[in-house]
Amino acid sequence: MTGISGTGKSSVLGELGRRGYRVVDTDDQGWREYRKYLEPVDELHRGEWLWVEERMTALLDFDDGRSLFVGGGARNQSKFYDRFDAVVLLSAPADVMLDRVARRTTNDYGKAASERAEILADLAEIEPLLRQGCTHELDASRPLDAVVADLISIAWRPGTTH
Repeated sequence: MTGISGTGKSSVLGELGRRGYRVVDTDDQGWREYRKYLEPVDELHRGEWLWVEERMTALLDFDDGRSLFVGGGARNQSKFYDRFDAVVLLSAPADVMLDRVARRTTNDYGKAASERAEILADLAEIEPLLRQGCTHELDASRPLDAVVADLISIAWRPGTTH
């Protein structure tokens, strides 16, 4: 599961975890690392987060028979798409995303004006790329239970589209 900041990835993973599913939030420490660019692209783009590939490979190599939900976003995530049964994009309107990051208490990202500008830039530049690589797209502005129900349905029938 992927999407721009504020689409609800962590909330969805939290709810799936509470329901007993295996979940990994790649925003958690140890799953990704920040790499600064030698030359910043501009004020907003000074580096990027990448998944720790060895750790992700080990995770995907282990199969205990239960559905695994992995959430997050990094430029190198597409290297693993062939290892997933489905790649789900969570999307939401910009105002919903910005409101969520302003109100959340578990993560400070999105509070600063520069971070909010980065979210809007990612929405315009990165989300279309994520959309091209996904197998399903869900409207994450809906209630959390509805999004979670759709994800569980996709896990049971990964080849279908919603």
